[in-house]
Amino acid sequence: MAEPIQVVMNEATRRFEATLGDEVAFAEYELQPGAILLPHTVVPPAFEGKGVGSGLAKAALGYAREQGLMVRPACPFIAGYIKKHPETHDLVDPAWRARLEL
Repeated sequence: MAEPIQVVMNEATRRFEATLGDEVAFAEYELQPGAILLPHTVVPPAFEGKGVGSGLAKAALGYAREQGLMVRPACPFIAGYIKKHPETHDLVDPAWRARLEL
């Protein structure tokens, strides 16, 4: 069985990160008043098929929920993850819900 994905919030780089060897997968974030903007996610080929992208999304959305922040998913990957997971729809900033067709 594969080890669970370890995602850390790196405040210095403003990214949620997972490492595998020398490679880093990440979801960038920007804290805004009452919200978190998620503009970009990068998952190197070494991570593909290992659930790393989903792990990054879960970490970012979990942080938003814990902190009481609305989510602004500018990243297509994060937006797609949210669309597939109805339990996260309440996190989406109302101004962004139409963009996701929620």
